[in-house]
Amino acid sequence: MTLDKLSVGSSACIEAVHGEGALRRHLLDMGLTPRTRVTLCKAAPMGDPIELELRGYSLTLRRADAANIEVGEPGHE
Repeated sequence: MTLDKLSVGSSACIEAVHGEGALRRHLLDMGLTPRTRVTLCKAAPMGDPIELELRGYSLTLRRADAANIEVGEPGHE
């Protein structure tokens, strides 16, 4: 499952970050690394972008970029 498929209020653990070159490096630099727990807090009215909470901060990400992040099965916190 990819991060863009996560529903609001759900959390999951990042398993892998895909993408190439600068995109992948940018995602990793923002803290989206394997074994990090992320929670989808909000989605914009039209669905894009989404707001995530991870490592004690909020991060807004486009769904197209979130599709490059593979997560485990979601759980609720």
